[in-house]
Amino acid sequence: MYRFPKNIICASIFTGVYDVNRNEMLLQDDFSIVEKWYNAIHHIGLNGIIFHNNFSAETISKYQSNSIRFIKVEFNDKFNGNVYRYLVYYDFLKKYGNQIENLFFTDIGDVEVIKSPFDDPYFLQNTSAIFCGDEVGVLNNEWMREHCTHLRKLIPDFSDFEEKNKSQALLNCGIIGGKTSLLLLLMKELARIHTTFTVSNKTPYTLDMGAFNYIVRTVFSEKVIHGFPVNTRFKNYETDRVDCWFRHK
Repeated sequence: MYRFPKNIICASIFTGVYDVNRNEMLLQDDFSIVEKWYNAIHHIGLNGIIFHNNFSAETISKYQSNSIRFIKVEFNDKFNGNVYRYLVYYDFLKKYGNQIENLFFTDIGDVEVIKSPFDDPYFLQNTSAIFCGDEVGVLNNEWMREHCTHLRKLIPDFSDFEEKNKSQALLNCGIIGGKTSLLLLLMKELARIHTTFTVSNKTPYTLDMGAFNYIVRTVFSEKVIHGFPVNTRFKNYETDRVDCWFRHK
């Protein structure tokens, strides 16, 4: 019986459905979307998992290796892909989390691994931390105010969270990592928010960023570590940086 490695970097790609970030319908069996992520995992010698809904048997046979596995899931179109991944991750951790010590969940088209976080002293010295990406700006910005409209209407203390954290760095959910036991709790909370509130979302916004910032800042505020050395600057695609764990486009 297969046992998962103790350290894994995971990502997901749901195709054949509309991708809000790219503003297009993703082709069902287009491996080029994940190629840079895949190659970086191999180059550094890490273990990875790609959750997907549409890669063909031929593609999987060609690219699956001892270090990178493909796990097929059924996409639930009640949710957008940005949100549904957290339900997939929560289900996965409930089943197999006891085999795994440390994990990172990343975007697959916008994030590349630069070097392994798992043997970095900073990671090893902060075993009770949730590591995540961040952006140059703060929570209180026009895009986030619009993005969070649906959650603000339904969650009683959401406006209070926004006011208390308006000057805090905007956390980016494209990179999330830490001890598996802690990530299980985080994914449980994200799944609860999305199945309770996001499922009725009719706005053009995905709500993944709003839900992530809300949960981390209200439930895990004393555990969050973001910025250097977790990620390069958001939307700067700093190809010359080798001192961070992940490069964000």
